[in-house]
Amino acid sequence: MKKKEYSIELAGKKLTAQFSDLAEQANGSVIISYGNTSVLATAVMSKNAEMGSWFPLTVDYEERFYAAGQILGSQYTRREGKPSDEAILSGRVVDRTIRPLFNQKMRHSVQVIITVLSIEEDDPDVLSVLAASLALGTSDIPWNGPVSAVRVGKHKGDGFTVNPTYHFRDDENFETDIVACGKDGKINMIEVGADETT
Repeated sequence: MKKKEYSIELAGKKLTAQFSDLAEQANGSVIISYGNTSVLATAVMSKNAEMGSWFPLTVDYEERFYAAGQILGSQYTRREGKPSDEAILSGRVVDRTIRPLFNQKMRHSVQVIITVLSIEEDDPDVLSVLAASLALGTSDIPWNGPVSAVRVGKHKGDGFTVNPTYHFRDDENFETDIVACGKDGKINMIEVGADETT
């Protein structure tokens, strides 16, 4: 497969989607980068339908120490630990965004794996939704996408900021943190953390 790359400017930074043969055995894959934060999303579907009364979708969000430039471990510890609370919540954001857009009568197992490759000042959870959408959209998996996601933050007395950095959100005047995901101008997943605010 020939490598293809697409870019757009978003909130003063370049958002890049890169398609290559890095995960050529997956039905669809993409690397999304925003600033110095990058995630890889892969989507696969089983060839045979499974028995059961529900749609078997699995979304895994994988953090790695190397993404933050850390190689932890000693003589005996060589594995990553259990997922952090933030990793579990980020995986749920992706799941709750994409799950309603599948045909719920489908019984083929679908797995979407998001791996954080590098992380700096931008949160990878919004990138993960975009990457999952592109990986599914460019695959042969039946899915009624695409979807998009945005994080909006606000300091007391200021206007809204699109995709605020960790530094912006750690400020003591930070009062509103919204992650909204949806399709065609309609929101199908929203998370808000806020002090009392108008």
